[in-house]
Amino acid sequence: MAKTDIAVKLVGEDGNAFAILGRCHQALVRARRRDLWEEFRKEATSSDYNHLLATVCDYFVVDADEDEDEEYNRWLEDSINGIEEADDED
Repeated sequence: MAKTDIAVKLVGEDGNAFAILGRCHQALVRARRRDLWEEFRKEATSSDYNHLLATVCDYFVVDADEDEDEEYNRWLEDSINGIEEADDED
């Protein structure tokens, strides 16, 4: 369970480490929890990219937009079906 109930979107956003840190900082400021920034930043930047993501998940509710996920899944299914139909015609 996350240390806060503050949501940060990762899916569909810029995956650059600095961009992620920026979104987390903005989320803390909006939630009036600037007091957590230094603690979070120090931990998040203490190791590699995977540790950064794990730390984000420890501190925030990582929330993917369900509508985008459904849209992507429909697109993926349509793409797969199109490939299978093209193979059947050959």
